[in-house]
Amino acid sequence: MPHTETPDTEAAPAPRLRWWTELPLILLVYACYSAGRLLVRGDVSGAVDNGLAILRIEKALYLNAEHPLNRLFTHEAWIGIPADFWYASLHYLVTPAILIWLFRSRTVRYRAARTWLWTSTFVGLIGFTLMPTCPPRLLDASHGFVDTMAQYSSYGWWGAEASAPRGMGGMTNQYAAMPSLHVGWALWCGVMLWRYGGTRLAKTAAVAYPLITTIVVMGTANHYFLDALAGAAVMGVGLLLAPLVTRTADRVRARFLPRFAPVAAGAADSASATTSASVSAATSASASAATSAAGSSDVSAGCQTSAGERIPRQRDARFGAGAEPSASPKDAGDGAPAAAR
Repeated sequence: MPHTETPDTEAAPAPRLRWWTELPLILLVYACYSAGRLLVRGDVSGAVDNGLAILRIEKALYLNAEHPLNRLFTHEAWIGIPADFWYASLHYLVTPAILIWLFRSRTVRYRAARTWLWTSTFVGLIGFTLMPTCPPRLLDASHGFVDTMAQYSSYGWWGAEASAPRGMGGMTNQYAAMPSLHVGWALWCGVMLWRYGGTRLAKTAAVAYPLITTIVVMGTANHYFLDALAGAAVMGVGLLLAPLVTRTADRVRARFLPRFAPVAAGAADSASATTSASVSAATSASASAATSAAGSSDVSAGCQTSAGERIPRQRDARFGAGAEPSASPKDAGDGAPAAAR
């Protein structure tokens, strides 16, 4: 029946989720993310114009969280230094850790969660391409922002160029501020912890991690408030597109990896052939037995015997040992053969 096949169809992708296939996929997506940020660099003047346009929009909307937070991080090293470490490291540590946790303990949910994250990341890369944006820290000093990453660079591994290690600033695109995937990925981690954490500590972390990350990206002058909102919006778009991506991946897999179907079909054909052979053999045996029985009956029917005459072993074969044959309806009571009458 059709409903009995549905569980097998839905459960089919599960055996393919192995760490030796997932790990290269994670590395591939991260490589695409890094390469995309690097390759889609816009011109500096256009990026600066976009950054200033965001500032004007926020001013018109009476949004100005970046300046007070940046002054706090700049004047209070005990806040600014941990914030720089938060920005430079957790983005690349917490997200893979959540993925590994889901893969090991929430396998049923892992595929959908992973697809949502990857889809949103690629949507973010489109944003970097269409709208290269200068972060607040790279604007002219007259706009009132201080680059805390540069100010506290002696405490960490980063230099004056974003969170890249010293001497590797050229390997990153510093004008990929819109949207903020720091905030987007942190929001994804928060949703996963809230839904599947199961403890009060996990739910607390689910709220705190994206909230603190949003404060950090603005306080370190790496993103505008609207960048953070755009990062959340990108995750929403990725969530809507993820089912479509999953269905497309399943169709591609079914089209280009059909090798399992012939094996199953061959096994079914072999089983069917074996069953047919068995039935045929049984039918043949039954037919032989029936023919043998019919032949024995014909021979005995064609023999004309006198009353009391016995053909050796005929009685045993027809009636069984010690059995007496019944009187023939054609025999007269006088014992004369039927032919004689």
